[in-house]
Amino acid sequence: MAMKNFLLYVFKIFVLTFVLMFIMDKVYSYAFLQSNKRSKISFIYNSPPTNYDVVILGSSRANNHFVTKMFTDKGLKTFNFGMQGSKLFESDLVLKLLLEKKNKIKNVIIDVDVTLKSENKSDGTFLKFLPYFDDSYVIKEHFKELDDFNSFYYIPFYRYLKFDSKIGFREMFFSVLNKKGNEIDNGGYSSLSENSGNLNTEVLDYQPHRNRYYEEIKKICKKNNINLIAIMTPMCEKAIVNDYFKKVNQLYPEIYNYENIVTEDKYFSSCGHMNDMGAKVFTAKILNDFFSYECD
Repeated sequence: MAMKNFLLYVFKIFVLTFVLMFIMDKVYSYAFLQSNKRSKISFIYNSPPTNYDVVILGSSRANNHFVTKMFTDKGLKTFNFGMQGSKLFESDLVLKLLLEKKNKIKNVIIDVDVTLKSENKSDGTFLKFLPYFDDSYVIKEHFKELDDFNSFYYIPFYRYLKFDSKIGFREMFFSVLNKKGNEIDNGGYSSLSENSGNLNTEVLDYQPHRNRYYEEIKKICKKNNINLIAIMTPMCEKAIVNDYFKKVNQLYPEIYNYENIVTEDKYFSSCGHMNDMGAKVFTAKILNDFFSYECD
């Protein structure tokens, strides 16, 4: 009898815990739907549909290299959705999410170079999508192959507990307040400062590989009549690239190689990332090469 009572007690605790986790999951998820200012993903998810002339996707080499204001000054409705640490896994999902939320896109610019070294997700960036996991079909579908998918899907509040430092109480609270983060400043472009005069050499000692997420981006753009502009962005003169960019073009001849368009040290913050001055020189070249007709 004592054992029966004990098991009943444990069962009640289990049920109560599950109910509380379910309620907390709904509360947190609802809170994240209240702000479009916290991150680029919240901006996509909670903003009304927009007609974009140019959407920029990619890693920090997109985020730090394409100056949004230079596009908008030419009359092109543009946003830079490049994210620090992002990989093609996330870039593909950003494009899917933009279309799921009924945005119209004429052109997509994406940096595709060092991100071809793997098909892995970015452990820091993919977390930004998790608050919308239950609400978004494309996020659920995109995450199906992740090791934690079943836990995300079947265990309420699991994702918020596991990644509390990134999407926990603090971030939920700021979302309720609609407190603005810095990701969406300057149309999503994040400028870098000048280097200290001593750039470290960057060695590309890995190989590019065909990438299913880039392949999917190409298919999505073709299906939705979006002009895709895939670009390899500059590296500094000290970079030891080991023909990496040539190998990328052997895999994907359509990717434009801008590796050597900007090379002087004064234009770089680190060997793989241009500073604000370099980004402006580079963006001016991109505008001239791809949008001169639209800007006339």
